[in-house]
Amino acid sequence: MRKHLAPVAAEPTAADLAAIDREWPVIAAELDVLDAEITMLYAEDHGGPSPLDWRRLRRAEARATRAAADLGARTDAHRAA
Repeated sequence: MRKHLAPVAAEPTAADLAAIDREWPVIAAELDVLDAEITMLYAEDHGGPSPLDWRRLRRAEARATRAAADLGARTDAHRAA
């Protein structure tokens, strides 16, 4: 028996799309962290992660932290205004 998804009643509003656009740098940075973590997992099958794998993970984590801090600073600036 096939199950069907219920139709979507409403499309995202302009405000929803704007919020996604504001958060996109954080989303992209978190995807980079996930990709680096997956690479580390696969490296276990080949003798363990290389120094380059560790560096990639550290850089991805730093980008995610900066992106989250930037988003928080922009949100705080908009609230103060």
